[in-house]
Amino acid sequence: MLRSATAAEHETVEQTLGLMDPHLHRDRLVDVLTRLHAFWTAAEAGLDAWAAREPADAARLAWDRRRRADLFAADLRALGADTADTADPGGARPDLAAVEDTDQALGRLYVLEGSTLGGTFISRHLATLPTPGPDVRLTAFSPYGRDTGAMWHTFRQATRAHVSAGGDAGRVVGAARDTFTALAAWCAPVAAGTPA
Repeated sequence: MLRSATAAEHETVEQTLGLMDPHLHRDRLVDVLTRLHAFWTAAEAGLDAWAAREPADAARLAWDRRRRADLFAADLRALGADTADTADPGGARPDLAAVEDTDQALGRLYVLEGSTLGGTFISRHLATLPTPGPDVRLTAFSPYGRDTGAMWHTFRQATRAHVSAGGDAGRVVGAARDTFTALAAWCAPVAAGTPA
């Protein structure tokens, strides 16, 4: 249900980022990573507030293991980018709604966690390009390595169990759509084909 209900928004994000571009160059990759770092920082702050209110749900989802904002910052440093302002490029912040409950947390996490599946393909693609180069290993796109499938499976199980126990599937989907829409809007300034 989540996949089909968010397909259009997901496609918009993929087109906006353009990370599978065979001509992706370092400056564009840095621009995209800068935007993603800021987005993940804001998204994780909302999830941290939820986790403080719902620690049992956060523990079931292994929330602490799913953080990636620091990985985006590390990737920027690996590319030689200045990370001093990457969590807040241009003094702006992504416009994300507060995470009010576990329904909304699951919707937001669907977007963040789902990106690790596509991230494995992005990581392989980046390894074929002159940029970032053979000596640079980026980790944010594929943070779990061989555990990617298991982490996704755990997330799916927890989501199904939550909805089966009375969670609101419509609110989960709504939060996922809102997150995809916010991500596309936040990354629009560095959309594929747009000069940085």
